Formats: sequence, C-alpha cells, structure tokens
Amino acid sequence: MPNDKVLRSIAKPFRIDHSKGFRLADCDPGATDGLAKASKAEAAALLRQGISRLAELQEMLYAHDRFSLLLIFQAMDAAGKDSTIKHVMSGINPQGCQVFSFKAPSPEELDHDFLWRTTKCLPERGRIGIFNRSYYEEVLVVRVHPQILAGQRLPERLIGKKIWEERFQDIRAFERHMVRSGTVILKFFLNVSKEQQRRRFLERIEMPAKNWKFSPADVAERSHWKDYQKAYEEMIRATATRKAPWYVVPADTKWFTRLVVAAAVVDALESLDLAFPTVDAAHRAELDTARAALEAEATALPRRH
Repeated sequence: MPNDKVLRSIAKPFRIDHSKGFRLADCDPGATDGLAKASKAEAAALLRQGISRLAELQEMLYAHDRFSLLLIFQAMDAAGKDSTIKHVMSGINPQGCQVFSFKAPSPEELDHDFLWRTTKCLPERGRIGIFNRSYYEEVLVVRVHPQILAGQRLPERLIGKKIWEERFQDIRAFERHMVRSGTVILKFFLNVSKEQQRRRFLERIEMPAKNWKFSPADVAERSHWKDYQKAYEEMIRATATRKAPWYVVPADTKWFTRLVVAAAVVDALESLDLAFPTVDAAHRAELDTARAALEAEATALPRRH
C-alpha cells in the first residue's frame, strides 16, 4: 500500500500561495517529479489510494457539515480539465458534489456584477463544489479579448487602466470572505504546453469519437498564446494567497496531472481534522431504545423451518 505521506506531499512543489517571484516560464508543463514511465504503476497505485481516501474524507465532510470545499479549474483548451475532474472525483458520492461549467455569460448574467453567476453556485456546507472555469475568466479571456469587456454593459467611466487590478482586488476580497465563512478554496491551473495542445487538437480531429470536442475557434485562440500566458501569470501572481492557493499543475502528462490534483485535495481535507459527529447521552439513550425495539421485533417473528 503506498504511503499516505507520499501521496500528500506530491502536490506541494506545485503550490503557489504568495505572489513574490512567480514566473510561469519557470513551471515545466512536462514535469512528473521523478515519477517516470517506469514508475507509472506506482503513480496509478497512488491515484487509487487518493481516490479512496477522498471518498472517505468526503463522507466525513458531509457528516461534519461545517466546511465546504471549492475546487476551481482553469486552463487553456485541451489541457485536460474535464478528464481530470472525471478521474479524480470518480469515487465520491454524487449527492455531495456539484460541478458547474461556465461558458459565455448570458444576458441575465451580464446584467449583474462579474461574480454574481458563480456566487449562486457556491457549495453548501458539507459539500464539494467544482468550477470548470470560473470568475477568473473575467481576467483571462476578457483581458485577452477587450471587445468582450465593451459588451459587458459597465458604465464607461468604470472601464479604465486599473480595471484588472480592481478585479484582482475584488477576487481576493471575495475569496477571503469565503474562507472566513468556512469554504476551503483550491485553484488549479492545468499548465499544458503549446506543442502538447497541438497534438491533442490533432487527435480530436483524427479520431471520430473525439470530433465533437473540437472547434475551429480552439485553433484561432492559439494565435493569442503569449497573451494568455501573460494573463495567467499575472492572475496567479495577483490572487495566490495562503488561504486560497493556486496549484500550477503540469498538464502534458495526464496521469501525473490527476495525481497532483488528487493529492492536493486529499491534503486540504486532511488538514481540517474532520471526524464523524459524536452523539450526546440523550441521543445515545434513544439509540439504545431503538435497538431494543428492533431486537424485540426479531424475537417476535415466527421461525422458518
């Protein structure tokens, strides 16, 4: 059985919880941190352990009913957000988990502030919420394509050079409020290389079963690669905090991506010291009375021959 401490330590090198000195160029999308192909079996065993432990911790999170967990996934197209969510969360109880995927804002959403549509989807206490893209799109795609900002119905006098820093301030304040309310926030940037994205796009074109995943707009966005990398770097630098950290996860190797995410989630939940609620003396007496009644029913039933 893989060591639990080994599992929990895997995500630590990729955690960013302060802004000082962060450079996206220093993060290797192809890293597997010593778990080479020869160790793939070990990685698979660690992932199975992580999924199993996550299922146990989710049950305690639900029963404890004090904390909630919000997982945010951001990435370039074909980085593996969907498959990572699918594999890492495969063992948990669907009743305690909610997944939301945020596309282009609707007219109703554009009539509200940029945090409104995601705030409605925040997880209740005891539950895990997953955002496949999030309010961070408002400092990413909107920044790379400023014409989108022009269509967001903001008063013109509020659209200035400081709007991105102002949005970073709003996000930091919002996440600080959520943490103070009992929501544990983990943010994952799946860091895929441009070359690996190209290969995955070609696979989507060449494999009929994956054709539905491909859109010509995906290729068009590649022409903005440098702009996106700059936007991601500034976003992480501006919003990485100790209480709401970013994990810049290598995404060129899918099995390693999933392992890092699983390790980060398990580590965060373990740090809460979750436990099943204990019952008081009055409730224990009620349980004893119920047991006695159920056992009495068994003795009253006729025996089968």
